[in-house]
Amino acid sequence: MEISREFLIDFLNIGTFIQFVTALISTIYFKKYNNTILKYFSFILWYTFINEIVGILIVDYYSRFNAIIYNIYHVINFFFLFLIYREFINSNRLKKSIMFFILIYIMSFIINGFYENYLKEFQSIPYIIAASLMITTIILYFSELLNSEKVLNTNKNLLFWISVGLLIFFVGNIPFRIVRNYYTDLEGITILFLINIILTIIMNLCFIIGFIWSDSRQQY
Repeated sequence: MEISREFLIDFLNIGTFIQFVTALISTIYFKKYNNTILKYFSFILWYTFINEIVGILIVDYYSRFNAIIYNIYHVINFFFLFLIYREFINSNRLKKSIMFFILIYIMSFIINGFYENYLKEFQSIPYIIAASLMITTIILYFSELLNSEKVLNTNKNLLFWISVGLLIFFVGNIPFRIVRNYYTDLEGITILFLINIILTIIMNLCFIIGFIWSDSRQQY
């Protein structure tokens, strides 16, 4: 099923607006988590929104190549997300595993630069590797959470809601990335773009629930 370009653009604008709302709400409820590393998550959300706007403007008014700003964004975003979980996970063994994940991602990003142009091509393989490792990290976090007293208040835990949103997004986004980069001539590719936008909206709605519903006493 093919979806019109106009409909896809309108839906993309909705997704971008939801990102703006999420960043705004994260600022409104900043006091809930400003004494933890999660305080930087608000900055990442604003960076995400601004990056999307800049990416759109580059394509509309300057060049069809805007991959560089997304490649830089993914490095910063993944690095920060890994550090968040390293901070909140208690097991030293798991903390070391997360640092190993970061090393794998950085190495894959550097090596992939010899095969894909950072300026013109999205670094697809490093992204898929990082997303897969992030899914693993979230599962490790959930596993530790289930075996702790904090499981009794998961619905009040901001990182829990962030993790739910990220897990849903990355599980659905990895197949999209593979298809987008290697099967771009596939019929019905637009429906996959639509699904990806829906995943982005769902992820941000989870973030919003977390900011509103969480309790500052449950962030540790």
